[in-house]
Amino acid sequence: MGSEFPRSPRVLKGGIVAYRLPDLFPTVIVFQYNPDEVSRSLQLQGSSGGGRGDANRVNGPPQETLTFSVEIDAADQLERPSENAITVENGLHPVIAALERLVYPSYPVVIANEALALAGSAFILGEQAPLALLIWGPRRVLPVQIQSLSIKEEAFDQKLNPIRAKADLSLKVLTYRDLDVTNPGYWVYLASFTQKEAMSALNLLGDKTGLEAITPI
Repeated sequence: MGSEFPRSPRVLKGGIVAYRLPDLFPTVIVFQYNPDEVSRSLQLQGSSGGGRGDANRVNGPPQETLTFSVEIDAADQLERPSENAITVENGLHPVIAALERLVYPSYPVVIANEALALAGSAFILGEQAPLALLIWGPRRVLPVQIQSLSIKEEAFDQKLNPIRAKADLSLKVLTYRDLDVTNPGYWVYLASFTQKEAMSALNLLGDKTGLEAITPI
């Protein structure tokens, strides 16, 4: 969110970009206000073996979960109704629907499966949620799966359209163990993995104060 002070730095907006492959036109959800905090939980995936020397072995990357809240408010748009006809007519329904579609299968696939079922076909198309990418700055772009989405609608207009809402999201980071090599998310995760290696190396090249404190004389 930009500051009122002209010399303040411009803050990047976080968001979620979702693809329903093979369609290359994404659904883009830009956070109106960046979350004040993001909670991250990493759970080690230990090796199943219990033999001597296996204590430090891992079975792939840790399971990472991110949770945060997103606030959505139509007040700014409603102050300029001539420039925001869609929001005036629908409130926050379009934004909320875009968030909810992150956990729904493709509508055309659902209709096709219903038609196949009515026709007595044993063949059913796979119903998959879209590939979602959490974009949280240039150094954190992650393929994610929406584990839970809770939406609280807090205010409404005369047509009972929601005009203020809060969405609580829990996201599971998808790793190279979860995605096929042909899935673009596979390479997005590996790029993030590479970024983490680079940031870890910078920790040793940066501030020397901490290293001096533990380096023996």
